[in-house]
Amino acid sequence: MAEQTTSSIVVDAPPAAVMAVIADFEAYPRWAKGVRRVEIVDAGTGGRAERVFFALDVSPIKDEYTLAYTWDGDREVTWTLVEGKMLRSLDGAYVLRDRGDGTTEVTYRLALDVSIPLIGMLKRKGEKILIDTALKGLKKHVESPA
Repeated sequence: MAEQTTSSIVVDAPPAAVMAVIADFEAYPRWAKGVRRVEIVDAGTGGRAERVFFALDVSPIKDEYTLAYTWDGDREVTWTLVEGKMLRSLDGAYVLRDRGDGTTEVTYRLALDVSIPLIGMLKRKGEKILIDTALKGLKKHVESPA
């Protein structure tokens, strides 16, 4: 991955429960701020999608794009941009670490590049906004009663 932004949060749930929420793309518009629409392009095998289309509107990023996913059990999922309108690259990962007490440390790594000129500081700010809103939304959704 190129220059990236990373952040972590502790979620009060085991890794399998956290990864189940991450893998449930169709629910993203309900909890992932700015995700307007999601479509599974390739359902993959084992119940986890391999290609997913997103319509996103989180300032400063507004785009429609498709990501390719690679899954490593309930430990990690990585993705890379297949195609986008404004985005030139979008590489990321959720890395889950079982803390042994029923909680999971979730680390989100993200590197993006856009087709319009943006100074590095603005790119990092965009990454930070995306990461922070995703981690907070994920934590809230996983920990909320069904």
